[in-house]
Amino acid sequence: MSLDQSATKPHERLAAAIAPEMEAVGRVIRERMSSDHAPRIPEVTAHLVEAGGKRLRPMLTIAAAKMCGYTGQSHIDLAATVEFIHTATLLHDDVVDESSQRRGRPTANLLWDNTSSVLVGDYLFARSFQLMVRTGNLRVLDILSNAAATIAEGEVLQLTAARNLETTEETYFQVVRGKTAALFSAATQVGGVIAERTEDEVQALFDYGDALGISFQIVDDLLDYGGTDATGKSIGDDFREGKLTLPVIRAIAVADAEEAAFWDRTIARNKATEDDLQTALALLTKHGTLEATRKDALAWAGRAKAALDKLPDHEIKGMLADIADYVVARIT
Repeated sequence: MSLDQSATKPHERLAAAIAPEMEAVGRVIRERMSSDHAPRIPEVTAHLVEAGGKRLRPMLTIAAAKMCGYTGQSHIDLAATVEFIHTATLLHDDVVDESSQRRGRPTANLLWDNTSSVLVGDYLFARSFQLMVRTGNLRVLDILSNAAATIAEGEVLQLTAARNLETTEETYFQVVRGKTAALFSAATQVGGVIAERTEDEVQALFDYGDALGISFQIVDDLLDYGGTDATGKSIGDDFREGKLTLPVIRAIAVADAEEAAFWDRTIARNKATEDDLQTALALLTKHGTLEATRKDALAWAGRAKAALDKLPDHEIKGMLADIADYVVARIT
């Protein structure tokens, strides 16, 4: 079940609850993605920013701040910061992965070129730091700048782990925490920081975002071996790219000699044929690694919901719990 096909859409309810703030975030994004001297910057940025994404990460920043009773305006800049960091990483990812489709549309690197995508991504990173500084809060700057570094580190780790059959579950979770969960947890954490909540509450917001991001990525990895999603991603992309995701890592760990030879040929030596995806699916099913990974995704969603127990009662709190359930609805 895809997010868009589900009859229940908590992210839409949350969006409605924070609509004025998200409209303000949109205005900041449009203002800051402009350029007086390089018109290609807003062209490339608009192609991705306005492609119909749910803007879940900036919504989490606004939601966390409102739930914690924040009444200022800094959460608007921080939400735009989070979206710029996310968009910059997508531009860079599509170049690294040589992708041709994102959210069902041609990627920026396909419509323009790799150089434009990389440089515009760099521009958005720079814009994000300008917005961080406007809050005047050094802790917020520390959290978001660390997240940006962690994201890049996670992407490099994934690159070095690709096609390496010795990749462990520990490495997998390091990659996931870097490339996905780091921005989720920073997005929620800074909402509590600017609201000046207690350390226990700020930690709970971090824990919620961290667990939600991990669950989110595990689900995406599972969908590569079955199901549909609104991202425009084709089934088997991760397999063809040699990415060692959790179900594959677990299948390799228990493979017999014949199965190990299959994984060596298709993943390590990049000699997969058109029919090999079905063989891979059969092996993942045989060893129960898809089901085990599905249970992990559900468990991480449960951790996200449990973290909310330490946060103040608010209508948004229930929406955040529903979003955790919604993330895993795609695989239940």
